[in-house]
Amino acid sequence: MSKKQLILGLVVLLALAALLLWGRDRIHFDFHVFSAQLALADWRKIGIAVGCIYLGYMFRSVRWALLMRHNKKVPLFSLLGTQVIGFTAVALIGRVADPVRPYLVTKRTGLPLSTQLAVYIVERLFDFGSMAIIISSVILCTVWFGQPGALPHPEELKKAGYGGLAITLLAGLFLIAVRLAGGMVASFLEGAFGLISKKLGHAVGNKIRAFRTGLDTMRSFADFAIASTLSITMWMLITLAYLETMWAFTASPQLAGMTVPRCILILAVSGTASVFQLPILGWFSQIGFVAAAMASFYGAAPEASTACAATLLFVTFISIIPVGLVWARFEHVSLRKITEESGHAEGALAVEESADTVA
Repeated sequence: MSKKQLILGLVVLLALAALLLWGRDRIHFDFHVFSAQLALADWRKIGIAVGCIYLGYMFRSVRWALLMRHNKKVPLFSLLGTQVIGFTAVALIGRVADPVRPYLVTKRTGLPLSTQLAVYIVERLFDFGSMAIIISSVILCTVWFGQPGALPHPEELKKAGYGGLAITLLAGLFLIAVRLAGGMVASFLEGAFGLISKKLGHAVGNKIRAFRTGLDTMRSFADFAIASTLSITMWMLITLAYLETMWAFTASPQLAGMTVPRCILILAVSGTASVFQLPILGWFSQIGFVAAAMASFYGAAPEASTACAATLLFVTFISIIPVGLVWARFEHVSLRKITEESGHAEGALAVEESADTVA
């Protein structure tokens, strides 16, 4: 674990400890009820949810293969192992393992790491855009046309929905600008941020150039449409996994009667909490945030909220670990070693690109 991760982990741990101390005398938590909620859950629905998540990894494999096909054509499902092993590394080691997937693709295909990091950046953009569009659209449609009380704090959520769509639109315009004039955009931002720090300016310029390289993966509207369709379908599967998991808790009326608009809010909270994923410790912080959202938004009991939040973490994040470990074993991949190698390779590439820019 890096020094930054250790510091962040300690901060999160202290925050959780403070939250527990604050809630110790305010929230009654019965572990027997918690166990009963898990025992009474419909595990068939949870199995369906896990299946949706597994199917999502197949969509990721297809999307990556299509994004890199202008550099090298590979079978659509040939990169499934890189996705499964990569997300297993993130689940166990934290966000520091994010470069594992592009690094594994590089080792498998022989393409330069820079091209696959560029694909990774574009992939993340599609993920963010798809999630933002789904969440904002559902919230706004519910506020406009839904029954009163369908969502808590509708006015605040309406503003958040408009904000999400506005950010997505701005991101789309930025994408077009980089695609059409990436060099000019990189030079402009490099100069602007360079007024604050030369190092920061070079870093921003290099990131924009890498992003521009990634956008070379989309050379027509058809490329964009295919990637968008795959991304939105994948996030609809993830939303269904959330719904099935919450419906599984039949002993809690608030969770068993969960609607799509209400589920979307939990998806947003969970997605935000997972951005700063720490190894192991991050699991508990995510459970805490999601459980608190279920309890405060919809009045679910603390035991049911915590049981459901823990199950959601298992379904969407932890369930891939056994498959990933077995897959890594068959491919003779050490997760810790490959994480270190990918981090060093990414750092070396950044230094090389910075030197080229200065020269």
